[in-house]
Amino acid sequence: MMGPAHSLSGAAAWLGVGAAMAAAGHPMPWPVLLAGALICAGAALAPDLDHKAATISRAFGPLSRGLCEIVDKLSYAVYKATRKQGDPRRSGGHRTLTHTWLWAVMIGAGTAVLAITGGRWAVLAILFVHMVLAIEGLLWRATRGSSSDVLVWLLAAASAWILAGVLDKPGNGSDWLFAAPGQEYLWLGLPVVLGALVHDIGDALTVSGCPILWPIPVGRKRWYPIGPPKGMRFRAGSWVELKVLMPAFMLLGGVGCAAALNVI
Repeated sequence: MMGPAHSLSGAAAWLGVGAAMAAAGHPMPWPVLLAGALICAGAALAPDLDHKAATISRAFGPLSRGLCEIVDKLSYAVYKATRKQGDPRRSGGHRTLTHTWLWAVMIGAGTAVLAITGGRWAVLAILFVHMVLAIEGLLWRATRGSSSDVLVWLLAAASAWILAGVLDKPGNGSDWLFAAPGQEYLWLGLPVVLGALVHDIGDALTVSGCPILWPIPVGRKRWYPIGPPKGMRFRAGSWVELKVLMPAFMLLGGVGCAAALNVI
């Protein structure tokens, strides 16, 4: 999938979780619903950190481009070291390590640990990074071109600062779901995990599939490309993605938001 569809699917997924939690008797405060949807929208772009042409590679200028090169080489090295006889030879690391359930869990766990140990500045950093990615993904037409980068960073910084201030107020969700002392903002890891997994599922629907199950082997392959039957797959950027899936994500997100807020 392309970046905009990934971000929309991430936001819709978190809003769906909000609806499910409301139905289960653990409703999200609206700041958690909003912040989580934006974080999940940003996190749904993060697995493409192994691809130099992806949205995330240009989101933070030279810093993200350099990080993409490092992650690509790391992913390729892990692929070569762990491939089985049935896995094909490849020349790069795209859609390998960062497109697995294990990576999603590790990144989410790391985010949660950082949030509860790093204090306010760590929370601000987590929010800022994901706000940048969410803006780049959801407002892709308005953020094209390097001249808009500074504006995106300023908007993300302001959004992160405001959201952190709102969440810090009693009852607004800093301790949502994890109420024990010292567990404030532990929930920030959840939309990160969900966003990465939603990205992987989206890529699994495309022609190439996605090795979500790694390192669990499937037959003669450790990097088995999970996906539906080939006749049901589509190419990234095709009319199926643009005309069917993206409107569906918007509709599902709207319904999920309304249900999470008990509007319907």
